[in-house]
Parts: sequence; C-alpha cells; structure tokens
Amino acid sequence: MTAPGHEPDALDLGLPAPVPDPDLPVEVRIHEVGPRDGLQNESSLVPVEVKAEFIARLAAAGLRTVEATSFVHPKWVPQLADAEDLVPRLAGLPARHPGLRLPVLVPNERGLDRALVHGVGDIAVFASATETFARRNLNRSADEAMAMFEPVVRRATGAGLRVRGYLSMCFGDPWEGPVPPEQVIGFGVRLLEMGCEELSLGDTIGVATPGQVGALLEGFARAGVPAGRLAVHFHDTYGQALSNTLAALRAGITTVDASAGGLGGCPYAKSATGNLATEDLVWMLHGLGIRTGVDLRALVGASAWMADRLGRPSPSRTVQALAGGRA
Repeated sequence: MTAPGHEPDALDLGLPAPVPDPDLPVEVRIHEVGPRDGLQNESSLVPVEVKAEFIARLAAAGLRTVEATSFVHPKWVPQLADAEDLVPRLAGLPARHPGLRLPVLVPNERGLDRALVHGVGDIAVFASATETFARRNLNRSADEAMAMFEPVVRRATGAGLRVRGYLSMCFGDPWEGPVPPEQVIGFGVRLLEMGCEELSLGDTIGVATPGQVGALLEGFARAGVPAGRLAVHFHDTYGQALSNTLAALRAGITTVDASAGGLGGCPYAKSATGNLATEDLVWMLHGLGIRTGVDLRALVGASAWMADRLGRPSPSRTVQALAGGRA
C-alpha cells in the first residue's frame, strides 16, 4: 500500500509479470509502422530530422523491423514527400543494430525505381480487398491494382529485395460493409503467388472481432497458406485490437504490426482511428511470456519523445502509465 501523501513514480512501476501460455508462440516479431503509417496521417509536416531521430530511437529500443517511409507521389501523401532525404539519413542504423530492416512502401513501378536508387532491401505494396477502397485509395479497380503490382513485385524479387504485401479492408469496409472472407483470401493468395514473402491482413477501420479474426485465419489455412506467411494489422477503433491480436496468436500468427505511441489512422478511410500501439502490444506479449526483443521502457521513451514533438499526448495507455507527465 502506498504511504499517505506519496505517489509512486510511474517510471518505478514494475513491468508485467510473465505468465506463459503453452498454446501461444514463444516469440513474436513486431513490424513497426509508426514512422510510415503513423506519421502519414499527421495534419502538419514532421521535419525529416525528427523522423530520422524517431526511427533511430525505435531501433535502439530493440525493434528490428521499422517501416521507414513511402515512395509515394507527394501530391497524395505530402507528409512523406521527404523520402529521398530521409532514407540516406538512416544508412548507418543497420550497422549499429544488426538485423535491423527498414522497409519502404512503394505504390507502383515509379516508386520502386526511386527506392532502388537508394539501395533499400525491403519494400511493401498496398492492395485492397474491396472494390470501393481500391478506387478511392489507388484510383483503379482491385483487379487493376493487382495487375499494377505484378511487375513491381517481379522486378523487386528479381533484384533480391524482400517484398511484403498489405491487404486492406480485410474485415469491414465503410462503403461496402462486412467483407466476405473468401474475397479476402482470393486477393491475399494472389499477392503471395506473385512473389510477396509476407501478407499483412489489415483491419483498416478497426471493426474486426476475435471470432472474425479466427475464421479468416482458418480460411487461409484451408487455402494452403501457412500462418508463418501472414501478419496482422489492427486498428483500435472499437478497442478490439489487443483481443484480436490474441486471437491471431492462438491461430499461430507470429508477426504483428503496430505503431509506436498508437500513431496513425488511414488518410483514405476517415472512420479509421489509430493503429494498435506498440507499447500496449509489448506489455501484453511480455505478460504472456512471449519474447519480442524490445526494451519496453526505451520504447516508451521514444514514443513520449515523439509525442512531445507532435505537441499532444500519446494515446497509448502504456505510454501514459509508464511515462506519466512526459507523454
């Protein structure tokens, strides 16, 4: 019991006591998306030197996959117009943090050309499981988008790059409503067959529930897609991101996307709120005895630092709890 008149320093609070669950993975790789998916949704431009420092702090906290930026046309995402300036600033990070991967998103072959100039080793493409979102986000049909990505993936894999495929609107679409699992599986299998090493399943507007997550992952398993080639990407619109993640872990998923400090949403889906906060994810995983390689306190410090640069509190409950007034 706390002594009268004394409040414990939040930074002195203990971390979660691990209670391992034998039905869950022993290790999870966190695919950090804050610098790209998080900052792309900011209303004001974040200086490139702040982005570079943020990524460096995330790497120092133990994250080994940090999605850095997107080589998208500045007209569509002006917040990431500094990609050519940012990527060279990150060149020394992998040497200081062995195993660090700094993927970038590319929307088309022109984006791939720009990425190749800077010698990136990992790229991602972003597709839609629904027609309406594909037209709003990519200005073409879902099938036309797939056709656009085929030469991108082929050229990238031919150049020795690792390619990740994002599939958005996997559970619900604000214009079309619930998305049939077979529709998601069909597009997902196409991305994998064209050469994507990994497929990230996105709950873009945060409407999924654990039952939906389990059913979709079971559908992929029946289609012959092993859990090891899948990742999950949850938004927390209805407070379901952690419970959905736990459902995915029980289905064998070992790669989870998250955004430091809960940054981000989706600029083309206004009903989408922030991504699952990396700190909240790490708190849960460590409490389950699952290894992540992440130093939670260092991660909280990085997100509190960025929250200060953005001039607003972090929405992450764990950041708020552990950083106290600094978040």
